[in-house]
Amino acid sequence: MATFLYKLGRLAFRRRHFVALIWVALLTLAGVGAASAPPAGSTSFSIPGTEAQKAFDLLEERFPGQSADGATARVVFKAPDGEKMTDAAHRATVEKTVGELADGSEVASVADPYKADAVSKDGTIAYASVRYDVSGMELEESTKDALEDAAQQARDAGLTVEVGGDALQAVPHTGATEIIGIAVAAVVLVITFGSLVAAGLPLLTALIGVGIGVSTITALASALELGSTTSILAMMIGLAVGIDYALFIVSRYRAELAEGREREEAAGRAVGTAGSAVVFAGLTVVIALVGLAVVNIPMLTKMGVAAAGTVAIAVLIALTMIPALLGYAGRKVKPAGEKGKLLGGARAAGKNEGKPAKANLGTRWASFVVRRPVAVLLLGVVGLGAAAVPATSLELGLPDDGSQPTSTTQRRAYDLLSEGFGPGFNGPLMVVTDAKGSDDPQAAFTEVTDEIKGLKGVVAVTPPAPNKTGDTATITVIPDSKPSSVQTEDLVHAIRDAGADVKSATGAEVLVTGSTAMNIDVSQKLNDALVPYLVLVVGLAFLLLIVVFRSILVPLKAALGFLLSVLAALGAVVAVFQWGWLSGLMGVEETGPVMSMMPIFMVGVVFGLAMDYEVFLVTRMREAYVHGESPSQAVVTGFKHGARVVTAAAVIMMAVFAGFIGSSESMVKMIGFGLAIAVFFDAFVVRMAIVPAVLALLGKKAWWLPRWLDRALPNVDVEGEGLRAQGDPDEKRELVRT
Repeated sequence: MATFLYKLGRLAFRRRHFVALIWVALLTLAGVGAASAPPAGSTSFSIPGTEAQKAFDLLEERFPGQSADGATARVVFKAPDGEKMTDAAHRATVEKTVGELADGSEVASVADPYKADAVSKDGTIAYASVRYDVSGMELEESTKDALEDAAQQARDAGLTVEVGGDALQAVPHTGATEIIGIAVAAVVLVITFGSLVAAGLPLLTALIGVGIGVSTITALASALELGSTTSILAMMIGLAVGIDYALFIVSRYRAELAEGREREEAAGRAVGTAGSAVVFAGLTVVIALVGLAVVNIPMLTKMGVAAAGTVAIAVLIALTMIPALLGYAGRKVKPAGEKGKLLGGARAAGKNEGKPAKANLGTRWASFVVRRPVAVLLLGVVGLGAAAVPATSLELGLPDDGSQPTSTTQRRAYDLLSEGFGPGFNGPLMVVTDAKGSDDPQAAFTEVTDEIKGLKGVVAVTPPAPNKTGDTATITVIPDSKPSSVQTEDLVHAIRDAGADVKSATGAEVLVTGSTAMNIDVSQKLNDALVPYLVLVVGLAFLLLIVVFRSILVPLKAALGFLLSVLAALGAVVAVFQWGWLSGLMGVEETGPVMSMMPIFMVGVVFGLAMDYEVFLVTRMREAYVHGESPSQAVVTGFKHGARVVTAAAVIMMAVFAGFIGSSESMVKMIGFGLAIAVFFDAFVVRMAIVPAVLALLGKKAWWLPRWLDRALPNVDVEGEGLRAQGDPDEKRELVRT
């Protein structure tokens, strides 16, 4: 592989105009596609294999024309202190508002609070339910404006009015912190390279790669039903890995220049060596992201595939566009150890002339770890173990309006409904009774209603509402607990257990659905898929790393270190988003259960990123070892050449991920924080401390591989041994001038 990538790097360097033209053309094509594509429509949230989804599909079949997936809104009214919603003036205001809402072209139905018994017992709060023909993402702006205008007119009449539901859902934004993250990355690159031009190359290529990836996602959003969160996550991961992959190749290029190689040769060798590591690191990330398909949740699968596509683009750009841009930069990219004039390179060179080179920080740290491996190993493991303790109280759920910031009208409507009708009113359960196989459907409906009324935790049960053919009915159940509580989850399971008894007695099938039941089923599905997903992703990556490192213990150590990182990161997420530690600093206005898909998504992404640092750092160590250095000295050599770059890459990745903490979307905020803290734990504790300590303790055993397996495995030559064997192809080597 190293030889092929070496030739590719040299070709891209020589044919830089052609390479640059191809990538610019792709960016333009993707941009035009995104601009001309129809707006993203409904993002169907289907969960195959769950009872809630089965009931939802049954509703669409047996109750045609009711727009089961249409947007909903609850317009909540509250009377001023000392007054009631039943007062004549307030009643007239509400009826006028209901009439205005019913005139909307996309409105399917509006329920008058006074006719639908939607006034609280104390008479202070009432609500009007609005159903639309299309989903929240498909609603026209004029429809949303009409909803807000109607609410404002009722406010002007003296009522407190808030709007809940998904009709007013907005496309999430990331805020200014994303720009701050990129700015921090730029500063780190300048410090690392000591050159504005060299620092600009990774940023430029990462932005081009993300531009192509996100524009392609936008262009395909309508056809593939991709949500807005998909493009945000693709941008987050694409930016981080795009900068890092380019950083490693540019760093290796500068190291090759420092050895006196001609620039084209240096570009070829940089792509042949660091590029090989980029390919395998990218493969681990792609495997982890595409592996999310095993969960069998279409939305999660689409997110993983879209992000994996952006990572693949980042790898291709690093292998081709970086050497092309290095050709354009020419002498403006200095050899390693030299800085540009703007950063005082000439003055520093003059001061240090004639003095012996001082060991860098990476060398000094690695030497310390090699001398004290047991102490460093224990400290690292205990520290990560302590950070992981909060994960033992992990509670999972999916966000609803109750997790929104208190500044939003959706959250205020949620609180008003809880105040007037009880916390369970925000998460009603829909029980669907399929009596097609029953001899007496009406008796079956009555039996189901009576069974549910006798369950603990039920506040109200509506009478059965049968369809036109009379073989299916819906029953609405109001719990006495909030949607995300354990008590509500227990009630859902109790109704399903009671439904099994009803089926054996009457032949009618009882199914529970609704957003609350759907969330519970999603959480359970994600929990059940976590272990198979771990086995698949870690197993495939383990095999891949055996090929890369030609060792059994090094990949095993890498996988165990990853588990420590992800558990510690989950502990930090629980501490902030569930317990509320530092919640004000992170902009978390409402604590609660951790998002259900957070553990499995973190496992996938963090594993891929963790293997990035493992590949980049340990390949340098193996390169030194196979060229004759002792195991301990190979660890020091690996840190000498790789620690500064890996540190810069980790800081950049943390800055990019942390930039998404400012998102208005709670899911994006939580993932941004979780990935940032996971990179910190993995890069600075696991890869920088635990890994060298373990390798120092193992010695030569770390690189042991059974002979039969060594013969069976393909030789991918990540270390570039083939390049050393063939020597420089150019007989004349141009000495690099500054």
